[in-house]
Amino acid sequence: MYSLDQLRGFVAVAEELHFGRAAERLRMTQPPLSRQIQKLEKAIAVQLFERDSRGVTLTAAGNAFLGEAQRLLALAESAPDLARRISKGSAGSIRIGFTAASTFGILGALLNEISSELPEVDIELREMVTREQIDALRDGDIDLGLARPPFDQEVFGSRLLYREPLVAAVPEGHHLAATGRPLTIEDLKSEALIMHSPTQAKYFYDLIVRLAPSGQLHYVHTVAQILTMVSLVAAHRGIALVPHSTTALGIDGVQYCDLDGFGSDAVELFAIWLKASKNPALHRVLDAITERIH
Repeated sequence: MYSLDQLRGFVAVAEELHFGRAAERLRMTQPPLSRQIQKLEKAIAVQLFERDSRGVTLTAAGNAFLGEAQRLLALAESAPDLARRISKGSAGSIRIGFTAASTFGILGALLNEISSELPEVDIELREMVTREQIDALRDGDIDLGLARPPFDQEVFGSRLLYREPLVAAVPEGHHLAATGRPLTIEDLKSEALIMHSPTQAKYFYDLIVRLAPSGQLHYVHTVAQILTMVSLVAAHRGIALVPHSTTALGIDGVQYCDLDGFGSDAVELFAIWLKASKNPALHRVLDAITERIH
């Protein structure tokens, strides 16, 4: 096996093509430098230099080895600094789970903030519902979730990212859009409602059932994804109650109406993480998120 000192000696001679100048550059004498090169050639079983009365030249193998030796030395020199930056959280990676609905509002802006504050932190995104995020956090498969409550506050740290109201998505030209006022539960009772799945979109299902108890609304379809709901609204399959950020989708054939009696900011999104996480980059990302919130 060869040493980093042997690689440094080889690179110096290869770049200077002169043992005396290379030894001076390394602040050593020529005999120990010559011995380093001999040991290196013996270790890799390859002749790296041609030596004659006219001077020193690289062999074909030596020329090929030079690039790799320079790369190895660069890595060796940068490794301690990289380790320090990872330890401080300014470099490394973070895996973020997110709900599909969060992409309509905060996700893009949040990623831009993280990239701006921590350009050396690699971000991996995974789309998953809140229940899947909680399992992935516990299993160590993700570091941070953008999720809906509830979650175990003994196990998970959390920060509220934003609140927003529910709105009614109705087909373009629908009679409810012509009322010119926020819609009430009474307005919705006679309408066909495209409802959130009680298993795959449990947060929104529970929220709407709590605000409009069973029997007050008529469900005609139950789906998991908000994008699917709004597409069905555009196809005149019914109306849907969705977070306000859904309006950013800009799907043709859909209008949005404010609601009365459904809470001014009923929908919440949190950043959640495992309190026991040891990833230094996570805590730097949380600092960036905190700065954005405030």
